[in-house]
Amino acid sequence: MVNGSRYLNGRDTDTPAYRRIGQTILDKATVVNSGIKITDSQSGFRAFSASIMDIFRFNAQGMAIESEMLADAGRYGLKVKEVPIGVRYDVDGSTENPLKHGLTVLLKIIKDMEYNKPLYYFTLPGFLLGVGGFYMGLNFLRNFFLGGGLNFGPTMLMILLTLVGVFMSFTGILLHSISCLIMHLK
Repeated sequence: MVNGSRYLNGRDTDTPAYRRIGQTILDKATVVNSGIKITDSQSGFRAFSASIMDIFRFNAQGMAIESEMLADAGRYGLKVKEVPIGVRYDVDGSTENPLKHGLTVLLKIIKDMEYNKPLYYFTLPGFLLGVGGFYMGLNFLRNFFLGGGLNFGPTMLMILLTLVGVFMSFTGILLHSISCLIMHLK
């Protein structure tokens, strides 16, 4: 698959700063989701052989299709070659609000990670929640041994964070194993 990139030849200065910040965030999220190192995930300029068309889902609405296509290409191990393209921002372009568009695409990428990268989607947040609950528990024990009391609300929050964190972590590991098994069987 060939991907057009606006940023291969150091031309990122041609892009307005507010767009470049959003595109950088979307590029990083797409790289995590797809596993493909790419400099411009949102360009929309793609070329591929008709023989591989069936691997693409084409489910995403609007401009989120770019990230979805890269996730599909990564899932099936396609080689992606980037070529430089030019762009002009001084002419009338998209009528979409860039912030709304960027958030919509980012949420789609994150939702796609649930299937493609369950370790990132479940295990990483679960681990952080579990560590937060465990840290709270250690502080509560320290205060208790120093003569302080345990408050019901914060103690319940600590238990909840720890249990949800452990559950999410194991869910991510289990889903990752299932995903690997499904890909192995294909």
